[in-house]
Amino acid sequence: MLKGAKNSLGKISKILEKTNDEREMLLKNTRQIVNLSSEAIIECHRNNTKSARKKIETARRLLEKYRKHTDSSLHRYLVTPEQEFVEASSLLAILEGNQVPTHESLGVREESYVLGLMDCIGELRRNIYDKIRVGRAEDAQSLFGVMEELYLTLYPFAHFDKIIKEARKKLDVDRILVEETRIAITEEMRRSELIKSMKGK
Repeated sequence: MLKGAKNSLGKISKILEKTNDEREMLLKNTRQIVNLSSEAIIECHRNNTKSARKKIETARRLLEKYRKHTDSSLHRYLVTPEQEFVEASSLLAILEGNQVPTHESLGVREESYVLGLMDCIGELRRNIYDKIRVGRAEDAQSLFGVMEELYLTLYPFAHFDKIIKEARKKLDVDRILVEETRIAITEEMRRSELIKSMKGK
């Protein structure tokens, strides 16, 4: 009575074992992409853009390699490494005064692209604060303009929270970051103007 079912289950078991092995391989090997992207972000904040670019390029090659061997059932395991890659690539582009790369040019899935840009806002905030600390108020203000525009461009994606996991939560955090950064920028500009006026007396 169960002969047919047992044959089917045996075949399914072999397929699932193969899928599980591929999943484990992806999880193990894509950690390097996440690490490279994180290191590239650190290099960006240190103004070591050449080093950051090399790490991002290495991450890109690894992503292309693993993407070729990943079928649709395993694509979700590439979201995090792609997301980190987008974050690093976008941060570098902005700090170098270039256009933020498109998701097509980065070769990533739509979800990864949106989430990566949302995370980039936090890194922009960090760079703005670094600029304020060294007295580069005008550069900080200019970068804040990009940060705010990016947030406003991403905000409508809160509507797709059921499709893009944690989109609304990330945007709520980004809104707070934007407002806190606006306050810091405003205070710094007022401080700079006060110093200028005192020197002019």
